[in-house]
Amino acid sequence: MHETKYVGRAVKRLEDRPLLTGNGRFVADLSFPDMLEAAFVRSPHAHAAIRAIDTAAARQCAGVHAVLTFSDLAPLLAQERLPLQFRTARLPSDITPLVLAKDEVAFVGEAVAVVIAQSRYIAEDAAALVAVDYAPLPAVSDCRQALAPQAPCAHRARASNLLIEFEQSYGDAADAFARAPHRASINLKQHRGGAHSIEGRGAVAAYDVNDDRLTLWSSTQLAHEVRAFLMKMLRLDENQLRVVAADVGGGFGAKFVMYPEEVTLAAACLLLRRPIKWIEDRREHFLAAVQERDQYWDLEVAFDNDGRLLAVRGQLIHDEGAYTPQGINLPYNASTALPGPYMLPAFQFDVRVVETNKVATMPVRGAGYPEGAFAMERLLDCIADELQLDRAEVRRRNLVPPEKMPYVFPLKTRAGAPITLDSGDFPSYQRAALDAIDYAGFAERQRRNRASGRYLGIGVGNGAKGTGRGPFESGIVRIGRSGRVSVYTGAMPMGQGIKTALAQICAEQFGIAPDTVSVIAGDTAVIPYGQGGFASRQTVTAGSAVHLAAGKVRDKALEVAAHLLEVSVGDLELRDGRIEIAGAPGSGLTLHEVAEAVSGVPGYAMPGQFEPGLESMQSFLPSALTYGGGCHAVEVEVDIETCGVRILRYVVVNDCGRIINPMIAEGQVVGGAAHGIGNALYEWMGYDDAAQPLTTTFADYLIPSATEVPKIEVTFAEFPSPLNPLGVKGVGESGCVPAAGAIVSAIENALAPFDVRISEYPVTPARLYALLAGRPQRQP
Repeated sequence: MHETKYVGRAVKRLEDRPLLTGNGRFVADLSFPDMLEAAFVRSPHAHAAIRAIDTAAARQCAGVHAVLTFSDLAPLLAQERLPLQFRTARLPSDITPLVLAKDEVAFVGEAVAVVIAQSRYIAEDAAALVAVDYAPLPAVSDCRQALAPQAPCAHRARASNLLIEFEQSYGDAADAFARAPHRASINLKQHRGGAHSIEGRGAVAAYDVNDDRLTLWSSTQLAHEVRAFLMKMLRLDENQLRVVAADVGGGFGAKFVMYPEEVTLAAACLLLRRPIKWIEDRREHFLAAVQERDQYWDLEVAFDNDGRLLAVRGQLIHDEGAYTPQGINLPYNASTALPGPYMLPAFQFDVRVVETNKVATMPVRGAGYPEGAFAMERLLDCIADELQLDRAEVRRRNLVPPEKMPYVFPLKTRAGAPITLDSGDFPSYQRAALDAIDYAGFAERQRRNRASGRYLGIGVGNGAKGTGRGPFESGIVRIGRSGRVSVYTGAMPMGQGIKTALAQICAEQFGIAPDTVSVIAGDTAVIPYGQGGFASRQTVTAGSAVHLAAGKVRDKALEVAAHLLEVSVGDLELRDGRIEIAGAPGSGLTLHEVAEAVSGVPGYAMPGQFEPGLESMQSFLPSALTYGGGCHAVEVEVDIETCGVRILRYVVVNDCGRIINPMIAEGQVVGGAAHGIGNALYEWMGYDDAAQPLTTTFADYLIPSATEVPKIEVTFAEFPSPLNPLGVKGVGESGCVPAAGAIVSAIENALAPFDVRISEYPVTPARLYALLAGRPQRQP
């Protein structure tokens, strides 16, 4: 690899100064003359018929401009329901949410009406006066119980709660089980959790009568898709609608969907011709923003005398919630992610996706891969215990070795491409992680601490994450007449540093400092196409598009300069923003001068008959997912009196291909691990048997803070991807994939004298107490 000037360097993030100095521009910071604010009336029932909505009292409140229900918005709408984001012919047509509930509510928090007022305070007070006549209906909360023959249906129009059933299979699992010398089975529950970015959802809609254009500023991960869906729903075209993502304070998947609130706000703006703002409060996020999971896994594994996998079979019951805004990609990903980086000769797995009266589930950071990884890591621990083998050794024996790369599983991604581990060395990741955490010396540490009444445990987990998902991402690189180098992209910044990475990639081509490159993202007015931020994809796709576009502009700049200087391109060098004749400093032109030369003079011919401008738009279409991954090794201490768990050390060895910015990449891995710690130990979105939410504040729903997250010791193993011109792999989610498996394994290891087996996370003190209750300590 040739030496680079900026790519691979820990360049300070270009996004940070305005954010750290209080000059960020989040949706809540936006203000317009005569702006109104919105508050939503939400259902207190998990399932009910709506007999009537009386808005009279609310409308009479001073400062209230409108109280809108479904019937008020219906004349503006081309369709009642939101479009299905990931369309598939196998799913029914009536599974997405309505803009506002029409005659039935299906989960607590579903929006029934919206109040538009001078301030949010007035709107909230008026919303409390909206009288909705509900007729409560039976609700279903648990996805297993929802499959019972006499279970109430989540929707009155449904004959069954089973949305879809599908199978993942390859090899001859039945034969493998028949011949296997060993079998074991486990039953797992993987809990509901939310995204809980620092900034919740929010939007501002404003109509410009002079341009006849509606603009929606939204805290979203997919500006172009929001525009496409709004055009479809509100009968608008590209010239009449602009969507802008201002600064976005985190997304983690929950903002990768268009919500009913965004459509309602846009429609209300068209009705009232006034700017309208809605900012989600935290309780609304708990009630109405998408969550991930509630999954039950019943698994059986066949293995040989050496602990090598022969086959896995079983079933998954997945809680889809009341609606399906985004297809079945979450359970699909989870089911295909089970093999992970391990060689699994045969696999037979049934998946049932079930509707309940809870908020919809959709990918949150990891998008099903952590669930599949947790299931496999639990199986491998089961094998090790059954054969009395070291848990890390069982993993080593089953990891895909480097000589088998690229390794093709007989499974397909949800896009239909074969699942192929394209590059890497998973056994070396594990070796490095075990060395870093002193795995060899742990047995003595554990024995010594147990003698003094302390219970230490160690766990290891491996994971693989498909990244760089298509179908494409676009990038425009332009050197304007001012000489400014600008990048325009459909990628979506949301705190992960993508603007800095794209500036580094572009700057590398011109030999200029990254902070002299402007990166404009998240605005449908500046680039026609974009897919947005999801699936650890943007450095792979947008980065490659910007790399290709910058290369095209660089080549043209050299050709124009060669014409103007009357030399050949081979005689020129481009460095520090200047194109000079080799060996003759000061002889050439600045990029500013070259851009000016091809800007044209009215009435005169273009120099050299070049096309006007220094600009290129390129799209990168990945041929397949590129798989990153790594190994987590965790050492914990369990207090058997309080049942608290403290992480003593956390080591990550991660492969994200060629690294554009090590500082940003490390931050992403650390953030992913923190998310995984939350999943494993703290975060639980609870519902009772009537589908009423139990955890709607951060007093009830715990997330890890600085005192709970240890120093995450990160080492990178760079195995460049062969699937894109930069050699990069995504890194935004890989840090959370093996986390729960490694942490739970470590807790189990600490409690080995009590023969504790953990089949559900988060591993809270209450859950540990229940597991330990009545269990005598086995004597060594």
